[in-house]
Amino acid sequence: MKIEQFEDKGLAHFSYIIMDDFEIAVIDPVRDPRQYEEYAMIHDAKITAIIETHPHADFVSGHLELSEAKQIPVYISKHAKARYEHKPFNEGQDLRIGQVTLQALDTPGHSPDSISLLLRDETGKEHAVFTGDTLFIGDVGRPDLRENAGHETATRDKLARQLYHSTRQKLMPLPDAVLVYPAHGAGSLCGKNLSNAKCSTIGEQKQTNPALQEMTEDEFVAFVTADQPFVPKYFEYDVHLNLKGAPKFQTAVKQVPILEPDHKLSKSCLLIDTRSQEQFKQGHLPGAINLQDGPKFETWLGAVVGPEEGFYLIGEGEEKLRELIGRAASIGYESLITGALPVPPAGTEQSPVLDLAAFKANPGAYTIVDVRNTSEVQEKRVFPGALEIPLPELRERLDEIPDDKPIVVHCASGYRSAAAASIVAQAKEEVPVYDLSEVVKEFSAGS
Repeated sequence: MKIEQFEDKGLAHFSYIIMDDFEIAVIDPVRDPRQYEEYAMIHDAKITAIIETHPHADFVSGHLELSEAKQIPVYISKHAKARYEHKPFNEGQDLRIGQVTLQALDTPGHSPDSISLLLRDETGKEHAVFTGDTLFIGDVGRPDLRENAGHETATRDKLARQLYHSTRQKLMPLPDAVLVYPAHGAGSLCGKNLSNAKCSTIGEQKQTNPALQEMTEDEFVAFVTADQPFVPKYFEYDVHLNLKGAPKFQTAVKQVPILEPDHKLSKSCLLIDTRSQEQFKQGHLPGAINLQDGPKFETWLGAVVGPEEGFYLIGEGEEKLRELIGRAASIGYESLITGALPVPPAGTEQSPVLDLAAFKANPGAYTIVDVRNTSEVQEKRVFPGALEIPLPELRERLDEIPDDKPIVVHCASGYRSAAAASIVAQAKEEVPVYDLSEVVKEFSAGS
């Protein structure tokens, strides 16, 4: 028996292969399934099953493409009511992979249709549990993502109570030595305090995971519903797309047209400029939003741009753009890209440069906008009296920013403020809009 963990660092997502006797089960595959097919080919093995622990909100799964390519079933909870051909897989059902067995455990809480997968070795001994978004290393799944998404919805309070019972009745009673393999790690928005570790044990989690400590059901509900991170705009969209099944990855990304620099752009589409903030500030197209190519590009794309909005993608070179189109496809956004511009058109807009000495001498002469997340602001305010508008909410709350003084935008390190300043500048043409960028560290270090 072999367990292989695959990591998508951009989305902090883990998928898995379980292989025994040259048979393979794939758990929670990413949008592009080629790596699992290559693994099977290298090991002269055959993929015989695909399992979804739940309809994912934070990424688009490649389960349908892999199922159709291999002519094998997708197993998912009956409560998901998936619209593609599948086999219901719930409590009391087993799946044989070679000489080992995967046993379904109904573990609702993160979603009403979550299952965990208990792996038993050839002797029947419990070896590992694949917990999806029910149990993470150091945390549990957030219960507030399915109030309006999916076939079966539930309030966060109801899901939190289900999560309490799923952890206490289904997972914690497992032997301490059972390995825990979650669907996400640190950096995921599906929880609030995930560890950097990629694997743990039931025993270790019972000792160290704050959500698994002794507490009443009401105390647990209060704990898991408090201080959850923001919900990106794309999450609900991805739940529905995963229940339907996404188009084939390669076909979808190749359909995005690469445009010539002189292509006439539609005014109804957003402009997403992925170049560095330095390049962007030196010259960009009017109205462009500076979402830089970086480790969390797809997350911020899906946080700033809604799934009903079309956009152009601007970048440096066709190869880099193809990579970014693929990353956009990981959240199902390739269909929103009207076209990609590998050679940025000559930008007519330049970003103003902040007189840092003047700002330090009199910060009250500026309207300061803090675009960090609420939890970050509560932990430490950098500038007293700053307007607090998290980046994911900024486009909808621009009217709250006065334009009687120059505007300075900041985040924690510069990535989000670059995007935010480009957004604010579109709406506040009467005054200069400055990005404090990474200089904010000088202020936060002493605050």
